Amino acid sequence: MSTVGISFGSPTSGQGFDVSSTVSQIVANLREVEDPWQTQLTSLESQDTVLSTIGSDLSTLSSALSDLTDFEGVLAGKEGSSSDTSILELTSADDTAVAGTYAVVVDQLAQTSSYYSSALSSTDTLATGGTLTLSVGSGSTQTITIDSTNDTLSSLASAINAGNYGVTASVVNSTSGEELALQSNTTGAAGQIAVGGSLTDASGTAVNFTEGEPGQDALFTINGITQSSASNMVTDGIPGVTFQLLGYNANETVQVEITNDDSAVESALETFVSAYNTVVSDLNAQEGTDSSGNAEPLYGNPTVATLQESLYDALNYTQAANAVGSTSTIGTSDTLSGSLTIQVGSGSATEVDVPSGGTLADLASAINSAGISVTATIITSGTTAVLSLASATSGTAGAITVNSSNLTDATTSAGITFSSSQSNAITSLVQLGITANSDGTLSLDSSTLESVLDSNYEDVINFLEPSGTYNSFGDNLSTVLDNLGTSSTSGVLSLAISSNSSTESGLETDISNEEEYITAQQSSLTTELTEANYTLQEIPEQIDEVNELYSAITGYNENPNG
Repeated sequence: MSTVGISFGSPTSGQGFDVSSTVSQIVANLREVEDPWQTQLTSLESQDTVLSTIGSDLSTLSSALSDLTDFEGVLAGKEGSSSDTSILELTSADDTAVAGTYAVVVDQLAQTSSYYSSALSSTDTLATGGTLTLSVGSGSTQTITIDSTNDTLSSLASAINAGNYGVTASVVNSTSGEELALQSNTTGAAGQIAVGGSLTDASGTAVNFTEGEPGQDALFTINGITQSSASNMVTDGIPGVTFQLLGYNANETVQVEITNDDSAVESALETFVSAYNTVVSDLNAQEGTDSSGNAEPLYGNPTVATLQESLYDALNYTQAANAVGSTSTIGTSDTLSGSLTIQVGSGSATEVDVPSGGTLADLASAINSAGISVTATIITSGTTAVLSLASATSGTAGAITVNSSNLTDATTSAGITFSSSQSNAITSLVQLGITANSDGTLSLDSSTLESVLDSNYEDVINFLEPSGTYNSFGDNLSTVLDNLGTSSTSGVLSLAISSNSSTESGLETDISNEEEYITAQQSSLTTELTEANYTLQEIPEQIDEVNELYSAITGYNENPNG
């Protein structure tokens, strides 16, 4: 801390000194103790800004990945085409649709039943007492009796529409006059209208009804199987696919092609690669200096190294080429008894005993110690767990066969079963055309990806979407991102931000306390130095008073002419 000198000038000058300037110098000197605190606080706040940016970009990466790992995401998407859109036009294909080619022959379109009456002039009325009977499909017959409230075609149409007759009525103008048109509210054969009764106009002329179009279902075959639909908008002909029938030709086969939506998958992977590269660029930028030559806020910070290493490991994660998993409900703390045998490919089966009182985790440890070419891991979900066995050997040579007939969950007394071996042809990102550059960013080879999607779509799904029997690449990366980001309070970034926040809070408290001390010192110094300054300014006057007193006593310096 530097010192502050106070210049009083000549003590007899009466000028004193600048109290405000002197106090400001002293306060500035006192504040020097805060400088390292302020410097550290500024540094931490700069780190917070960078950590927040990385956290936001990690969140974007997680969202991009979730589009690929979601069971209802882009990998479930379908698209389709029709070889003749004048007969059949595809409307949609959802995630339950199965890719394939469907041969459709349309024999007839669905129609809605309709009738129209004989024509009346616009001034004609209907004879009261007449009746009109209506029924739709297998429904009961209903009767409308003509009276003064419904004795015109217009008022009769209104009465029909206001009731619950299952038809819609309207008055249309034809070249012959006005006609009452009736259309069923139910499409297809089930909506067939039956019209009856005795209806005449006021002159006694009968009002007759003629069928405009019979109600009928659409008839078609899909891959040789005859089907029907009350509507031309068909939603259940091909599972997960909606299509509209626009025409028919019993002699033409329309080819409906349902395919995986490869373009959407390619776009989603491009988004993923871009989001990943953004995070890597964020981290790489902290390894050097800024444009002014100053170290970046997180230069040398272990958080950056942790993030880089975790992302690198997750990116290079190799998924099991073959895997099986337990299919029974097993509690994480359940004790097991007995043994199981494990065979890989055509090799010999190896028996593994459950350690006495052992859990599923203890059995996994015993398997890993048995020298079998499989890796046993536990996949937990709440209070239940799955024993996963994975082999790095692809094809039938790495297929895993488990015999668990002698293995029992002693807690529930239930037997434990396993799935059949699942073979995964895709075990790394490289097979999707995604490779790492020297700076850690990724590149995507679209041609490689397109080839894999065309030839091995199901294994792409198995590689990215979670599995109950093994840790897929996508599932593993999702877990890593959750452990790194801010979505969890225990995430690496969350802990770093929390640590900074705690330190910042302590520094702010120290600075606040120091400011309170300085404020009190400033007030005290101002009072004391003001009093001292006043005393200095009074000295000349006091000297004059002493001189006058001395002169009065001694006569010295008196005016001789006075």
